[in-house]
Amino acid sequence: MTTDRPEPDGTRLGELWRILPEEATANADGVLEIGGVAVTELAERFGTPLHVYDETGLRRQVRRFIDGLRERWPNSEVLFASKSLPAVGMYRLAQEEGLAVDIAGGGELRLALAAGVDPERLYFHGNAKTDAELRMALDAGIGAIIVDNDDELDRLERLLERPQRLLLRVIPGVEAKTHASQATGGLNSKFGLPIDQAARAIARMQAHPLMRFEGVHLHIGSQILDVAQFAEAVEKISGVGTFGTYDVGGGLGIAYTYEEEAPEVGAYLDSIVAAARAHLPADAKLMIEPGRSIVARAGVTLYRVTTVKRTGRTFVAVDGGLADQMDIALTQQRYEAIVADRLHEAWTESVQLVGRQCESGDLLVDGAPMPPARVGDLVVMAATGAYAYTMSNNYNGALKPAIVFAREGDARLVARRESYDDLLATHAPAMADAEAFA
Repeated sequence: MTTDRPEPDGTRLGELWRILPEEATANADGVLEIGGVAVTELAERFGTPLHVYDETGLRRQVRRFIDGLRERWPNSEVLFASKSLPAVGMYRLAQEEGLAVDIAGGGELRLALAAGVDPERLYFHGNAKTDAELRMALDAGIGAIIVDNDDELDRLERLLERPQRLLLRVIPGVEAKTHASQATGGLNSKFGLPIDQAARAIARMQAHPLMRFEGVHLHIGSQILDVAQFAEAVEKISGVGTFGTYDVGGGLGIAYTYEEEAPEVGAYLDSIVAAARAHLPADAKLMIEPGRSIVARAGVTLYRVTTVKRTGRTFVAVDGGLADQMDIALTQQRYEAIVADRLHEAWTESVQLVGRQCESGDLLVDGAPMPPARVGDLVVMAATGAYAYTMSNNYNGALKPAIVFAREGDARLVARRESYDDLLATHAPAMADAEAFA
């Protein structure tokens, strides 16, 4: 293993190290290493496309949130917003590091339980929970349900057989500075109740013999780079009332590009805690829910170049695409990419890094600077650790990539690659019909 972080002339690699995983380095051959493992070895062992996580950096980032918040506000809890990486290996890491877990559906509940997460440390979100999902959660004995609306209270009144801790999601009325699809705290949000309706829902919960109302929850959005907005949300939520718990959500953004600057975890926590000291009861429990800001930088996606075309523009096509990077199409977020097995070479071309799905919109990076690309090159897209695996799909029959955690020179498989048998499994009824009528 080497600790080399070169800055070759004719590249921006020196700037890219702050976007790549913390334990990313280059070896003497100019090959990128993640967690001490060369991407050439990872591609050979596990194939491509491949989601690779720097496990050491991931655990380090978790501790920054947990320890940092506890130092500033001792009565606190950090929840992992698991929609950002709903993988059994990540749920297990969360449990090991002392994170509670935010789940938002029956599938995430099952994954968390399979990982051995203590049910008491599970918090169930969602604006449209079904009877079946609520029964699953209640039967599992989860710690708390975060109620979104009056219809959910109707369901709970029917289903509750023993006391259950509850929080209520409230709309804080903060228009987050982010992509429209990632803003959730404005007055037109589909999530939660406005303050006047929240007061009635709280009274209803407080009057119910089995509902243990503990406090309020908010979330203003995702990929937010202005920490003042989090402080504003804390101030707004304080107007709902005095309670024992205030969950102020997550949403801290990261730097995806050379130009973006993201707040440090400490600056984010300072902003929230200063607002809490000014507006919340001193003895209240303060909760946050980071997701993207825990896992995004720690993860990269590794591809192999399959085609290079120099027509009207230079197109470099890899063996993945829209099926494993859906978030690009949804939010138009810019990502950065490098030829990871030729780090020492100058970047002399600007290319269209494209995927293999049959859509012109399957554009991974518009104008990616690279050395002249060749078939077989290994390309790494940086900071794909959040939502890439979550949103992976079977467009054109694509198989969902594997996940690997790398640490101190060792790589371990966390989720295997989907197989064609997996792809066909849910279609067994149609295949049985075909055989019956053959």
